[in-house]
Amino acid sequence: MPFLTALLATDDACPTSASFFGFMGVAAALVFANMGAAYGTAKSGVGIASMGVLNPGLVMKNIIPVVMAGVLGIYGLIIAVVIQGYIDKPMEDGTATYSSFSGYAHLAAGLCCGLSGLAAGLAIGVVGDAGVRAVGQCEKLFPGMILILIFGEALGLYGLIVALILSQKTFSCS
Repeated sequence: MPFLTALLATDDACPTSASFFGFMGVAAALVFANMGAAYGTAKSGVGIASMGVLNPGLVMKNIIPVVMAGVLGIYGLIIAVVIQGYIDKPMEDGTATYSSFSGYAHLAAGLCCGLSGLAAGLAIGVVGDAGVRAVGQCEKLFPGMILILIFGEALGLYGLIVALILSQKTFSCS
């Protein structure tokens, strides 16, 4: 096993540029998840505003899609914070301590969470917009809307879970 560690700790496995991929994972998790959260919030908000004109008493009840969209941004924030905690700066002599393996794993984690959050935000936005308008006309549709929103939110949750698993895959160069 010491031979394998020495072999993997070469310049090819531990370049100084490896941290770029880790930081891109941090950025991807936060940016894409927030894009999904923003779209879901905006699209659902438009539906709530439209429905609120006709039935203002249901506005607070139908705020749920906006809350669910906002949670997607929190997923991205969680992964971004977890990943950045693993990114090590080079030693004083410039020797890298963060491996390419870790960088690629953290990039994959960030993309997994971020793009899943983006997809979930798109789903929540479309369902939230149409759903709150429909509930404004027929309140019996509320449980069905919530169920569909839960399935949309689950997409983001799946990305969070896989990203947490991927973020734990590391190899240290030291």
